[in-house]
Amino acid sequence: MIEKITGPVFEYLAEDKRLIELARKVGLPLGGTFFVGGQTLDETVGTVQTLNQDGRAATIDCLGEFIESEKDAIDIADECIKVIHRISEDQLNAQISLKLTSVGLRLNPEIAFAQMTRILETAERFDMRVTINMEEEAVCESIIRVFERLRTRFSNVGIALQANLYRTRFDLERLQSTVRVVKGAYTGPADIYIERKETVDATYLQLVKQNLLQGCYTQVATHDEDMIQDIVEFVHQQGIGYDQFEFQMLQGMRPNRQKELVEEGFRVVIYVPHGVDWYTYLMKRLAERPANIVFTAISMLRL
Repeated sequence: MIEKITGPVFEYLAEDKRLIELARKVGLPLGGTFFVGGQTLDETVGTVQTLNQDGRAATIDCLGEFIESEKDAIDIADECIKVIHRISEDQLNAQISLKLTSVGLRLNPEIAFAQMTRILETAERFDMRVTINMEEEAVCESIIRVFERLRTRFSNVGIALQANLYRTRFDLERLQSTVRVVKGAYTGPADIYIERKETVDATYLQLVKQNLLQGCYTQVATHDEDMIQDIVEFVHQQGIGYDQFEFQMLQGMRPNRQKELVEEGFRVVIYVPHGVDWYTYLMKRLAERPANIVFTAISMLRL
């Protein structure tokens, strides 16, 4: 598969500090605008306003890579808080999401807990949801434990779970919570990660349906048309209201279908990456899916 050739190349580029610094100086005109909301808050707000114009909501993902100190974690949390205030001030149809590693999880889970508490306290004042992204399996349990602590105090926090992890069906039963179900971009040992696409797809649908039947709000994150149609048929059969779930897609992926789903009456939320670490995010998306290279090339030619 082409991913085995291109993947390692883009993973290497994602970590190249010289290119990272260059990207921060040059900014998004390098071609990231197709998949990234903005490097500055003004740029990201403009992207979300455009989405809102035709009924699409957004989850602004506050990017944070290379967290080496507690100060770095605080800086990312501060940026998240700025984003929350700006969403409220500009009356955007938006929420936020972030990785716990970007607010210090690898340094110390207590740092991540403290920074998430600050973020959630602010979001709670504006009745805004915050979703914690899932990461590689090595930090999965730490993420879930921090989430469980936060959930005892905050009702506006949700979490992403990955269908390609064997443990996820147990985590879903354990959490009984608002969940964003994703197929999962990370890979690893065969006894931890599900490798067969058909099995991942089947597991994905099972997780979405299980969470809906548990009565928990579900964020259905997929671009797969067969998946979308399966879920639409399921909610109709089960009499599940459209207010119990939302479809989520990445910025730049299937924009026409996003608009169609809105017209069909569904809540559609677009994952909009934000921040100076846009370059690393973009390279990782290219590593995961070589077809994204074509989309990025088209975006660059339009600039």
